[in-house]
Amino acid sequence: MNYNPHVRTAFFVLFLVNVVYFAWAHWIDVPPPAPVNETIVRLPRLKLAEELPPEQRPQAGAPEKTALTQPACFSVGPFGDLDNSAHAAALLKQKGFDPRQRAEEGQMSEGYWVYVGGLSSQSEVDHALVTLERNGIKDALVMPETPDAGRRLSLGVYSERSRAERRAEAVRQTGLKIEVAERKIPGTLYWVDLAPLAGMNSIPIQGLFAEGVSSRISLQPCPAAASPAPTPGASTATVNAAPPARESTTAPKPSASAAPGGIRKLR
Repeated sequence: MNYNPHVRTAFFVLFLVNVVYFAWAHWIDVPPPAPVNETIVRLPRLKLAEELPPEQRPQAGAPEKTALTQPACFSVGPFGDLDNSAHAAALLKQKGFDPRQRAEEGQMSEGYWVYVGGLSSQSEVDHALVTLERNGIKDALVMPETPDAGRRLSLGVYSERSRAERRAEAVRQTGLKIEVAERKIPGTLYWVDLAPLAGMNSIPIQGLFAEGVSSRISLQPCPAAASPAPTPGASTATVNAAPPARESTTAPKPSASAAPGGIRKLR
């Protein structure tokens, strides 16, 4: 067997390299200790139930407390009239709920008003009326002047926002300043209060819309103190002076000197 001094040299070189690397990895290249998070250190240590004192241990059969709790009562509404509220309450009763009607004073929506604003003088009113008539719009009504809104021409009140926007878009082509505003008046609002059935965490109101109940209602938690159920003799709404009251769908052709009239309700 031939002796090769180069192999012997290579063996010792590799052996020495491994020894040096082992020493460097274990005594020189030691990773620094992880920084201590003072916030976590100050947190109390978790304990098992058996480690707690007897007076602090949870009692068997006691209800567990959860961070998120569902409301025990929901309010459906608001309804603008007692008949619609009673109809919704009857439908919910048929579904197994125990509804209770409630009334409160508030602001009730009476549709969406389309009007021409930004008229500062009678000459601007006359010019706007002529512009509308030239574009085939002859049903505008001159509204009384108010300190905050000035002079306006009413183009009708619509029960749905989409209809009001279509009307406004058609009139904007005349170049006039057309505005759409939700019309609210003070009056009596009606609510239906009820608790969810067992296994439910909400009240299904989508089915009410198919039964003719107003689509403007919503669902919200009951107030802390609910009012007693309304009676058929509840007070009715009164109309503010500034948007004017409605009148029948047929109205005479207005003029610049016409007396202040009501807003026509368009369906």
